[in-house]
Amino acid sequence: MTPEPPVQQPHVLLVDDDLQLAELMSMRMTSRGYHVTVESEGRGALRRLAQERVDAMVLDLRLEDMDGMDVLRAARQCAPELSVIMLTAHGSIETAVQAMQEGAYGFLTKPFHDHELMQKLTHALERSRLRREVAELRLRMGESGEPLLLGISEAISRVREVIARIAPTDATVLLTGESGTGKELAARMLHVLSRRNTERFVAVNCGALPPELLESELFGHVKGAFSGAVREREGLFGAANGGTLFLDEIGEASPSVQVKLLRVLQEQRLTRVGADVEESVDVRVVAATNRDLAEEVAAKRFRQDLYFRLHVVPIELPPLRERLEDIPLLAQLFLERTANRYGLRPPRLAPATVELLQRYGWPGNVRELIHEMEAAVLLAGADELQPRHVPRLGQALERPPAGSAQLPGVPGGTEALPSLREARDAFERAYLAEAMRRSSGSVSAAARMAGRNRSDFYDLLKRHGLSAADFKGTPEGGPTRPTPREP
Repeated sequence: MTPEPPVQQPHVLLVDDDLQLAELMSMRMTSRGYHVTVESEGRGALRRLAQERVDAMVLDLRLEDMDGMDVLRAARQCAPELSVIMLTAHGSIETAVQAMQEGAYGFLTKPFHDHELMQKLTHALERSRLRREVAELRLRMGESGEPLLLGISEAISRVREVIARIAPTDATVLLTGESGTGKELAARMLHVLSRRNTERFVAVNCGALPPELLESELFGHVKGAFSGAVREREGLFGAANGGTLFLDEIGEASPSVQVKLLRVLQEQRLTRVGADVEESVDVRVVAATNRDLAEEVAAKRFRQDLYFRLHVVPIELPPLRERLEDIPLLAQLFLERTANRYGLRPPRLAPATVELLQRYGWPGNVRELIHEMEAAVLLAGADELQPRHVPRLGQALERPPAGSAQLPGVPGGTEALPSLREARDAFERAYLAEAMRRSSGSVSAAARMAGRNRSDFYDLLKRHGLSAADFKGTPEGGPTRPTPREP
């Protein structure tokens, strides 16, 4: 049996009975750093697949001993993660399309140019790597659902390495990053890879509940602690005892909740609302925020001592725009996942669409990519996903970029730039005013629009000298001219 190639060399299995063409392709692939094995028969290729790890297969549709379609089907059963590129003659395009429906990654029509083969092979190898990573994560985590934090980029690989290193410990972790980058997925991965994975993983969004209700939800209460407390409640810390508690949007927690959280983190003890005695708990806390907590501490909106307790191991989740090499792989995976859910055939990504996806900024990050691909599968109705099937992205890129003079608080031309804090404050004030204008002065509606709780939104308005009365009756779409007020 031929020894397996080094891990760093992708292994390509080339199956073609045209030995002259096979030798030429093998030379081209080897010059690109690939380990290439050549087989002239389908049966030999299947034996090779059973014995060795293969990352991609280039398979001729017509072989002397077997039909290429039969080889494809057998290969897919033997190695479901394997990406297969079919080679076809001019008269067999219909069969090539059938091969795509059977699970082939792509096909090339003879004769073809070297760069076509190399480009297709590069993408096929990336897809195989992602699929193998998916399978390994599923096996390791014991999950049947979608695994976590997928991608081949250096940025996301570093995050996975840190998670794997600290998961077996009980260190408190603070996950930071923009919305939609996968902070809850990272928290779940920390739990699954920890010694606590046989116990519960409990998650709560600290910004989704008013302060008094959040306190009761987290720490529990005794019967009669407040109006409506008709029976005891153990709280989420109690429910997560022995396991992991994920505190999402920790920056939204009220001062009273922050005090109690600090006590639990320091002493592993808590007091239920309305109770006189403390209880011990054994919970690993993982917190997440899309705010800069250091700035919140400086502004005295977040306790410094709690920040230091949470900031034991900080992990920043990278935005999707910093993971360009992951976008085509993730997009194809999300297309296939949606198609499988609805019993549809997943479309392939056209090269122009891949370029569009990588040019778009993805402000909603991976979450936005998932939703965009779901819509594309349901609406496109095509075997290949073209840019016209994702019109919103193209329209966003066609808009002219805003000039510096249009940015609130940032002058154009050669004028001196303000500090980042001054520019951020100017933008925040303009954003608050726009949210209030669109909600016609309703603080509750504006807070929901901004993804903040009502009391926090009131504090922001006050800080920027804005009042709800300035916007009462302001028509949606009309000019925003709030009356400046003294803070």
